[in-house]
Order: sequence, then structure tokens, then C-alpha cells
Amino acid sequence: MSTIAFDPLALTRIADFARSLTRLHKTARRRAVDDDQIDRAFNAVCMSVWGYTTDDISDDLFAATDHTFLDGLDEGRARIFAAEQGYDLVDDDGMLTDWWGFCWMILAEKRGLLTPDNRAAARAAIEEKYLEAPNVIGVIVGR
Repeated sequence: MSTIAFDPLALTRIADFARSLTRLHKTARRRAVDDDQIDRAFNAVCMSVWGYTTDDISDDLFAATDHTFLDGLDEGRARIFAAEQGYDLVDDDGMLTDWWGFCWMILAEKRGLLTPDNRAAARAAIEEKYLEAPNVIGVIVGR
């Protein structure tokens, strides 16, 4: 059996960027928390770490093997994958609640998908989707 060793000082500790998100998840165990709050906090972490969010990359940009890989992740494999890419998915209480989403971002970075062109295309697709909805006459986007 081989042992994988990572220098914890060389890893980007996502938990350091996710304190507000972690607090929201803890609060959600005691009372209802608006999903939009959690989404905004998750996106804030992604912006702090990568400068992009999951809304900036289309699922279609990932190969079928990437989707299979992500769907097959458990906490242990996710932790190893993240560490191999230079990230730590653990906080003081264990694995981060949103570890799967962070793995999605890590894989997007590894595949070179975090680009301004991909962001523009993904945002245009989101705007088009909203414009197709009944009673929507425009989309205001904060950038």
C-alpha cells in the first residue's frame, strides 16, 4: 500500500475563503436559510479562489469522462483529487459541505475552462434562458 503525502502549507485551503458559507450551512441545521444566500456565499468563495463561479462555465464544456469522474466522487477521492491539484477541502470540523462544487471548479481550472470567452458564452446562455420565460422583458446583469 502506498501513502500519498501532501505538504499542507503548499495547498490552498478553501476553508479560509469559506467561513461565511460554512456559518450559513451550520445555521441551516437549526433554521431555514434561503438557498439564494447559500448560492451567493458559494459563488463568493469561488470568485475569491478562482475569479470565476459555476455560472461561468457550461456543463457542456466537460467531457463525458469528466462528468463520470465527478459523479463518482466520494469525500475521500475528492480530497485526494483536490490535493493533487493544490487545494484542501477540509476545515476544522471535517470536509467542507460544498466539496463537490469545489471539485467541479478545480476540474474546470485543470481543463482550462476558466476563460473570459467561456464566461461570456455561459452568461449569454443564462440571459437567453431568462428571456425565454413568460413575462420577462429584460435581464439586468451586475458585473
